[in-house]
Amino acid sequence: MKTRLAIVFGSRACEHDVSIISGLQALYAADAQKYDAFPVYISREGEWFVGDALRKMEFYKKPDWGAVRRVFPAGKHGKLALMDAQEHKGLFKKGEPDVLADVVMPVLHGMNGEDGTLSGMMEMWGIPYTSSGVLGSSVGMDKIAMKQLFRGCGFPILDWLGVERNQWFEEREAILDRVEKALAYPVFVKPANLGSSIGISKAEDRQALSDALDVASSYDRRLLVERGLTNFKEINCAALGYANDIEVSATEMPTSWEAFLSFDDKYLRGKGAKGMEALARKIPAPVEPQVEARVKELTRAGFSALDCKGVARVDFLLDEVSGELYVGEINTIPGSLAFYLWEATGLKFGALVDKMVEYALRASQDKRQSVFSYDSSILQRGTGKA
Repeated sequence: MKTRLAIVFGSRACEHDVSIISGLQALYAADAQKYDAFPVYISREGEWFVGDALRKMEFYKKPDWGAVRRVFPAGKHGKLALMDAQEHKGLFKKGEPDVLADVVMPVLHGMNGEDGTLSGMMEMWGIPYTSSGVLGSSVGMDKIAMKQLFRGCGFPILDWLGVERNQWFEEREAILDRVEKALAYPVFVKPANLGSSIGISKAEDRQALSDALDVASSYDRRLLVERGLTNFKEINCAALGYANDIEVSATEMPTSWEAFLSFDDKYLRGKGAKGMEALARKIPAPVEPQVEARVKELTRAGFSALDCKGVARVDFLLDEVSGELYVGEINTIPGSLAFYLWEATGLKFGALVDKMVEYALRASQDKRQSVFSYDSSILQRGTGKA
């Protein structure tokens, strides 16, 4: 019997469109002999939809809402149940049979999905899912929390400061003074909870720093200001696994004429909807063997530190002047699921999907072995005052 695999993408996030591309890539890669894979689209308003029309990119360019069904998600005996929510049926009226999924593959980028919210929903309902758990997803989403954890692990990271949006609005000059005292220009200013380079600016003076903080604060209430490197190369590497069963991919060096990779570099330079696959890159990264070995070592360590599951990508910066290697960030649901890094090792996209499903089922089985009840008899002991 085939495994019913729900591939969930979209959601209320700035990276909504990128998620659609990654989700459809995963849908097309799933082996039809093993899976009854189907798309589950979450709109920008947070509504859930199913239907064959969602399998084609054309739908998202000009949506025909009459061709799809709006559904409510729920848990049902360890499976994802998608219940018809059309107005003429009503929430509690019996309409068409529930759409059930054995395993959920979240392919959501950014907040309201990759940040652990969907992982938490699946955990509550006991549904196997292919992405990292609540811990890894939430820490991996918030760049400030991530930096704090990486620093605690002893990983090499660039100097940084965290700023709250309300602080910036109320103490602009003081914040600028604090940044300039702690960090030398250039600096990069980033929304703490976004990816795909959205909202990121490079600042080389006080006015540019002020403008960059204004831009970042429009996307998130937590802002990261990070020391910039003048001459650097980006190196990326992915990890795949669960618990202590972790393997690492080939390395890559994205190439661009920009000072850093913008959203357009990552998703719009190629032709068609190819996501991160379209980005110009060198695989493997043309670096010294000891640098490559260190990248892979830190990729494995970062994946383990966040207790990740499935596939994640760790991004690094290599200072071309000093030769120092820095851990930049971890992406717990990377664009295109980083399949191109695995294909470089001989692992095809379809086999990558297989492994992710395998780890989802293993993690679910592990959780079922834990005890979730404790007979305290506290409710039978009377009503004594606290």
